[in-house]
Amino acid sequence: MANPVDVYVGARVKLRRQLIGMSQEKLGEALELTFQQVQKYERGANRVSASKLHRIAEVLDVPISYFFDGYEGDLEAHDGLSEPPAAAFEHEQLSRKESIDLLKAYYEIDDAKLRRKVIDLIRTLAETTKPSTTA
Repeated sequence: MANPVDVYVGARVKLRRQLIGMSQEKLGEALELTFQQVQKYERGANRVSASKLHRIAEVLDVPISYFFDGYEGDLEAHDGLSEPPAAAFEHEQLSRKESIDLLKAYYEIDDAKLRRKVIDLIRTLAETTKPSTTA
C-alpha cells in the first residue's frame, strides 16, 4: 500500500506538471527517467528520493515546499503512529481536469484587470446558481 505522503507529493507533481502544460514524457526526459517512472511517482506507487524531488522542483519551477503545501495540517492532526488518510488530496478540486483547464485558460489572459473581471463573473454565476434560502 502506498504511503499517503508519497501519494500526496505525487499528486502535487502531477498537478503542477499539468498546470504548466508539460507531458509526462517531457518531465521524464528532463529527469532522465521514463514516462512510466513519472507515472509511478505521480500515483505514489514509487517514493521520490530527496535528490529527485529537488530536481523535479527545479524542472517544474516551484520550491520543494510546494509538494507538501496543504498537507501540514494533516500531519499535525496525527499522533505519528497512524497514517493520515491518502484520500485527502484525491478529492481536492484543483486535481480535476476542468479546474486545470480553467486555470490554464485564465492565465492565458494577459490583462490583469480582465482576469479580475473573469473572477467577478464566475463569483456572480456561482451566486445565481445557489438555491434560494427564502421560503
